[in-house]
Order: sequence, then structure tokens, then C-alpha cells
Amino acid sequence: MAIVLQESLRAAFYAPFYAAFARDAYAQAGVEVRMVSSATPAEAATGLLAGRADLSWGGPMRVMATWQADPGCDLVCFGEVVTRDPFLLVGRRPRPDFALADLRTARLGSVSEVPTPWLCLQHDLRLAGIDPARIARVADRSMAENCAALEAGTLDVVQVFEPYASTLLAEGVGHVWYAAADRGPTSYTCFYAPRATIAAKRAEFLCMVRAIAATLRWIARADGAEIAATVAAYFPAVPQAILAASYERYKALGIWGRDPILPEAGYERLRASLVSGGFVDPGAPFARAVDNSLAEAILAETR
Repeated sequence: MAIVLQESLRAAFYAPFYAAFARDAYAQAGVEVRMVSSATPAEAATGLLAGRADLSWGGPMRVMATWQADPGCDLVCFGEVVTRDPFLLVGRRPRPDFALADLRTARLGSVSEVPTPWLCLQHDLRLAGIDPARIARVADRSMAENCAALEAGTLDVVQVFEPYASTLLAEGVGHVWYAAADRGPTSYTCFYAPRATIAAKRAEFLCMVRAIAATLRWIARADGAEIAATVAAYFPAVPQAILAASYERYKALGIWGRDPILPEAGYERLRASLVSGGFVDPGAPFARAVDNSLAEAILAETR
């Protein structure tokens, strides 16, 4: 019987998950995997707990949010893939000397589709001595709507992921001011599942982590055009040149890990952002919310 893997959101920075399917990595690792999609990102964790999937990919934020609501929850993270924040600030005018303090005088359109990008950015602001509440922020529009507002001149800067950024640059509408990846490791996307499911299907999950580890090695060797061509079927509306530019940027920023270990430093950086934004308190401890034993077992095979 196939393992059911739940997609939480269609996004270009999830390229390794799509590439694993496109390159038949799961079958080569010895497991059959079927992908389903969550109705919304927020419903991914509840879908797992309801038994609609065996595991999901998504942010450790979802695991921490579920722990916050139910301290008895047994969801656990494993197999990290996206190890840095993939969001960017794109402004209407060039600003090569940009500093976060410049947002004090800008009209910002932040991401509304998911909470993590703003929670991480507001923490960056706090660390820079800036009160996020004093930023002129539009918080209730989609990234597409914010991009249109940037072009119309009613916003000065927008918070987006790829391919929005590369599209704005190609159209001559925007300029990259800030890459959140530059703050350093921030655990952004991994597999997660109930601990009981991991125990019951450990052999299959080991195969899945093996497949992701192999895909991450391939991603490290591939260029943006090769990655774009491999996952193009998942993004039929995005021109190949834009998708390739997106992946070149993400490779340069070190968005994807070289192996599926989820580091404590990246997890704690994320947790600090969620705590400072009032999203969780105190957030699930690393030792309870992360299981690196599967990744460690797979890495031991190649040593």
C-alpha cells in the first residue's frame, strides 16, 4: 500500500519534494508514495491527525502551532528540506544599501497566505531595534494583489516568494531589497507526522528520507534551468525562464539543505520568531518536536 504524503501548499521553494516525484526517487529508494493536497495550509496538521495522510511536508511552525493548541499532540518533525527562509522583500526602486530601518518610511505589503514569513520578519525588526507595530503594513492581501499594488505605486515594497520576485524583476517593476535567507538557518520545511505513525511505518519513512537525501544531493549539483525543467509540470503557468531564474536565486541563497538533518539552531531561530510574534508560548521544545534519527540512519549509509 502506498504511503500518502500531503502537500500543504504549492510553492516553488518546495522543488526538492516535486523533484523526488519527477525523478522517481521514492520508488528507487524502495517505497511507493502518493501525493495528496491539503485544502489549506492550516488544515494540513489536522488532516494528519484525522488519518487522511501518513505524513505531510510543511513548516515546523505547523507542528508548534498544533502543540500549542494540544500539548498532548504527538506530531514530530523529521527530514528537513528547506533550511532557510525563502521570502524576499522587493521594492519599487533600487535600494542597494537597504537596511531594515528603511521600512519605517515604506508602505509594506506582507504575506497573508501563511503566517511564518511575517513572524520571521517581525522578529528581524525587533532584533534591529524596530517596533513592527510602527510599520505601515498591509496584512490582508495576497502576494498577487500586493504585486499589483507595487506596480500601481500604492505599495513601496512587498514580501513575496519566488517566482513572484523574479517576475517583478523581469517586468522591470521591482528590485530585491532583502533576502530573509541572509539571516541564517531558519528551519522552514520538513516532513512531519504523528510519532506513532513514524514508529509503525519507520521502514517506509526511512526510504522516503533516503529519497529526499538523494534529491538534495542532486539539487546541489543541478543548475536553476535543470531544476526548473524537472519540476515544470507542477508550475504550468510559470514561464521556464522565470522558474529557472527563481531556482538560481534560491541556490545562491542556500535555501535547501545539503542533507535532511534538522539542526537545533535553525529550529530555535524559528521558535524565537514565533514566540516574539505571540504565535506560540513557549513553543514545542526541540527534543520533543524533532526526530533526527531517520536522517542520521540514512547519512550513516553513505559514510
